[in-house]
Order: sequence, then C-alpha cells, then structure tokens
Amino acid sequence: MKTLICNCNKTMALDPRAIGAVLNEKLVLHSSLCRREAGSFLQALQTGDGVVVACTQEKRLFGELAQQANVPEVPIRFVNIRETGGWSKDGDKAGAKIAALLAVAHLPDPDPVPTVSFNSQGRVLIIGKADAAEQAAALLGDDVEITVFSTGTGDGDVLQERRYPVLSGDSVRITGWLGAFTVSWTRNNPIDLDLCTRCNACLAACPEGAIGLDYQIDMNLCRSHRACVTACGAAGAIDFNREPTSASEEFDMVLDLRARPAFSQHAPPQGYLHWNGRDLQPLLPWRALVGTFEKPQFVAYRQKICAHSRNERIGCNACVDVCSASAIRSEPARQRIVVDPHLCVGCGACSTVCPTGALTFMYPRPVDQGQRFKTVLSTFLRSGGKQPALLLHNQQGGSRMLDDLGRAARLDPDIRGIPARVIPLSLWHDLSVGVELWLSAFAYGASQVWLLTTDEDAPQYRDALEQQIAVAQAILTGLGYGAGHLRLLHVRDARDLAQLDQDLQARPATGVSRAGGFAAQADKRATLELALAHLIEQAPQHPAQAIALPVKGSPLGAVQVDKDACTLCLSCVGACPASALQDNPQTPELRFIEKNCVQCGLCVTTCPENALTLVPRLDLSAQRHESVVINAMQPYACIRCNKPFGTLKAIEAMLGKLSGHSMFQGAALERLKMCGDCRVIDMHTSNNEIRITDL
Repeated sequence: MKTLICNCNKTMALDPRAIGAVLNEKLVLHSSLCRREAGSFLQALQTGDGVVVACTQEKRLFGELAQQANVPEVPIRFVNIRETGGWSKDGDKAGAKIAALLAVAHLPDPDPVPTVSFNSQGRVLIIGKADAAEQAAALLGDDVEITVFSTGTGDGDVLQERRYPVLSGDSVRITGWLGAFTVSWTRNNPIDLDLCTRCNACLAACPEGAIGLDYQIDMNLCRSHRACVTACGAAGAIDFNREPTSASEEFDMVLDLRARPAFSQHAPPQGYLHWNGRDLQPLLPWRALVGTFEKPQFVAYRQKICAHSRNERIGCNACVDVCSASAIRSEPARQRIVVDPHLCVGCGACSTVCPTGALTFMYPRPVDQGQRFKTVLSTFLRSGGKQPALLLHNQQGGSRMLDDLGRAARLDPDIRGIPARVIPLSLWHDLSVGVELWLSAFAYGASQVWLLTTDEDAPQYRDALEQQIAVAQAILTGLGYGAGHLRLLHVRDARDLAQLDQDLQARPATGVSRAGGFAAQADKRATLELALAHLIEQAPQHPAQAIALPVKGSPLGAVQVDKDACTLCLSCVGACPASALQDNPQTPELRFIEKNCVQCGLCVTTCPENALTLVPRLDLSAQRHESVVINAMQPYACIRCNKPFGTLKAIEAMLGKLSGHSMFQGAALERLKMCGDCRVIDMHTSNNEIRITDL
C-alpha cells in the first residue's frame, strides 16, 4: 500500500525521509493533498495496491474523489497524524509516533466475523400520553406504520380523527430488539377500543367526567352510574363485566414517551428509544431504522471452559454483572451463560472480565489486536522513540475528545496536546481489551497503558476497568517495575480537556529493558502466560516468591485447603472448569496446578465441608506450573477384600453419623466398611437378608 503524508499547509513538521525509512517506502511530503495536490491521491489509486492517507479530516472528500475516478476499487485507510501528534507542542518530535500509526494502518484487514441480521419493516409502536404520542407520530411521517399505545389523554389536544390504531391497558411489558419486539399488556378497561366509534356519547353522558379523550374509563372516578353503557347503545363498546385479558403484538420499533423507560439497563435494545418529546437529535437516526441491517457478532463463547456454574452452583458471574445491555443471562441448570447477539452492543466488557477466556471479543480477534499493539510499539521503538505510552480509546467519543485536544493545542498556548511519546490507539470500545493484552503491551516495550473513557461508558464499565487495572498494576509493582503504569482517564466533555492535557504529561514509568517478541494467542490464558513469562524474565529486581493480588477481578491465584475439615470427597475436582484441581486415581490425593486456577470460586461453593479458600496471587516459583499435592489421606481398606475404596477420615466420619440410625445397625453398619463390590456380595450371601425370590 502506498502512503500519502501531508503537513496540512505546513502546520506540521514532518520528515518524509525518516518516516519512509521506517515504513520501507519513499515518501513525498505534500502540503495541500486535499486541494491542489489531489492528483497525487488519484495517481496513487491507479497502482491498485491500496492507499494509506495520513488525514482523517477530508475522509469524505477523498472517498468522493475515489468514486468519481475511473480506477479499480482499492482499499483506502485514513490515519489521523495531525491532532494526535503533529499539532502538539512537541510535534517536531512526533516522527516515531507518526511512523508507528502509519505502520498499523498497513496491517492486513482482520478476517471477517459472523454477523447478526435485523429486519425492520417499519412497524412502530408509540407508547405514552395520547397527545404526545400523536405529536410524535406526526414527526415520523407516513414512511412507517404507526400504532399508538395510550397511557392517558395528557394535557394537550387529541385528534378526533382515528389516524392510527390505538391500544390501551396495564402491565405493559416490552421484550426483544429491532425488528422483533413483543409488547404484551393486560386489557382491563370496560371500553373496548376496537369497538369504540369515538362518537363521544359516553363522555357527554358520564356525570363524573371519568372518561377522557383516550376513550378509557378512570375507575377511580367512576361511580357506577352506567349512563355510558346506555349512551354507547348499538356500538356495544362498554362492558363493565368484561374479564381482564392478556394481549400481545409484534413491532419493529418502539418509541417510549413515558417518564420511566421500559428498560433500565445502560444500553437498551436497538430499535427502542426512550424520548423526551423535545430533542430531535436522537429521533432522526432512530427513524431511519427501517430495512435490513447487519452487525458483527462481537463475542464467541466456549462453554467447555466457562467457570459460571457447575451442578447448578454459581461460580464466576463477572460477565453477567458487567453487561450493560442485559445481553447475557445465566442458565445454571445447563451449566452455561447465554449471550444474545441481537442485544449485545459490542463493548467487550464480558471478555475483559472473563478469567478463563470462555468469552472472546472478535472485533477484532485477540490475535489481530495483539498484532496491532506489537506493531505500533515495535515501530515506535525502531524509529528511535523512547518510553512509549499507549492511550487506548474508543472510536466515537474518545476520538472526538482527542481531536478537540489536538485543535486546542494548535490554538491555545496553555495546552500542550498529546506528547510525542503517547500513542493514541483506537479500539472498537475501550473495554474490549483486558489485562492479558495490557501486560503484553508492557512486554512489547510500553512504559504505560492509559485508558480514556467518556460518559458514553456505563458506570459498571469503569468499575470493571479499575479492578483489572489494580490486578495488572499489582503484578508490575510486585515484579519491581514500580508504580504508575496503568491509569483510567475519564473525560466528560470540553470542560475536562485541560485536566486531560495535564494528565498526559505524566512522567514515564519503568518498562522492560528488552521488548518481547512473542505473538498474542487466540487463547486468553496463553497470551497472559507469555506476557507474564517475559515480564518476570525482565523484572528489574528479583521478585518475592509470590505477589499478592486484589481479591476482586484477579484471574490468578491458589486454593488453600483446611485439612482438618477436608474429607477428600473430591467434589471440588468435578466442579473445577480449568482442571486446576485434580485427583490421583492410585491414592487419596487432592492435587493442584496453580497456573490453571482462574479464581472462579466454584470449588469453594461446591465443597460440602467449607474447607476451601481462594488466595489471589501470582506464584513466581516453578511449582506454579506443576501438579502439587495439597491434601492427602490414608486410604481405607475394605474389611472383606482389603481393596482401598475411600479415605479413613471419610469412612470414619460416615460411620459416626450413621451409627445411630435404625437402618444401619449390625451387618448393615459393617457393610459401610466394604467396597461397592463386596457390599453387593455380602447382601446376596447373608442368611439374614430377605430375597425377592422368597416373597
């Protein structure tokens, strides 16, 4: 791919030779690529290899030029080097960063991911007061099929003309998503709106004024004169003896005008809009949701390694708790969670907090994201950059904030802008990468990793990030790298730009002396182990035997056994989803491989003796990778054949509990001391037992 760089009318200090040397490409420096030098862009398109344009401001213009040009269609990628570096106060030192950002743009496109389809035919339900609903319907126009669900008359005028089907009732429940909403409610009003002709005879006849222009009776005002029934006459729309009935209908889109929304989660389903009736900005894009749409299936799920539940006991619930769209539900009876791809908004929070990697963010895949991290950092260091800091941000609000900061640095003498060593890297969402890729970034040579969040993010997102940051920082501090490697930077709007500018000027933290060469893996735990191995190898000082980690959010740790309470029933072994706890078929032993432990807690909730405790930590000894005996007991031998079939402690505990039971006296109690085979033989050979053939 050919690279085109422009100094934007000589407002940036760019060195085409230095940047081109890193990219292994001869670059030409342009000053007005979007205007008088646009021919260079068209000429580059004719190579057919694709083009990287170091400008995002004129992305639309370049796209139009490409469409108008009679050249083969080629990929065009746009990179912002102006606001992210060239316009900062140390823009003359930003060459390494600019080369790194351009190098990332040259990476091949990730493999496509499966998609989820939405089919909306424009069946719209507007729910709210009748007057407000009719006003909203008028704004939507005739391009959609509107139904009104009236929750009362409201304070405004209501049209006499029946322009739209009108529904009414109580206990309204809305489920689904764009193109597949199900609205259910209870019909419990004496007036049947399907039969009502809106003749207004009932309104004129009612002495209490209990009937409004929504043609529903307010039962709190009604005094049972039944004058309305007489006035309704032949229409027969009013029946006070009608039993409440359940009803439901399907809609493609829902416009909710009520004070309280139908969905309490941060990210409601696509196609649902809780509207205040005034601000048109959210209404316009919502109105356009008619047709067939696709979105990526953002996460992949592997039930086999999921630590959510075993035997209907809950272990890890992190993904369910963090999901802002209520797209993940628990199914403990089937030992799994279920991700609804139609509700998923693609934040990636579930994959970030998942300790096993059962949930994997796929847009892009971990291998591709790791390659971006490695490429941007290795290119920066190869270009002569020192102590790089990665600034991870989302493609929407985060990018806008950094653009604003870059422009402010150009115009405001007190704003320095993004420093030359700070490399902004956009993500689909700032929560889509977690501790394994953060630590990989440090292993690749990053001095710091900062995460930029905005008010677009759900509150639980920031809590989850803080927990993961605490875990990663505890590891780095314990290895002797010091503090200050990870930080959450929250920006609301332009009011916080000055503080953001100040935060970005922070001093570098201690990094590795030699960058790692490993590649990120598809498996989360494999990537984590590779990053840890390199960070431990490069540790500035000889670390302690084990590093204590925070209780919340740690994917690493050990299990402590209370040997006095444990009976070696091995129920924990069956519950462990990561094979961290294992038995020994030859002798009563409980073995543990600490590297496999994900701290899900399933063993703790499963243990009938409450003998297990989680110990979040990073063991730095070689023993962490080995199978270690954490409890062992003397086997109990069968009193008949002498074959071991249990532990002495477990059998003695069972005998002690059952010795007083009427069903376990004499020979029956002795059989508890036998193995399964001998127990059956003894029952069939004993002269004191009644046989079925004797009945």
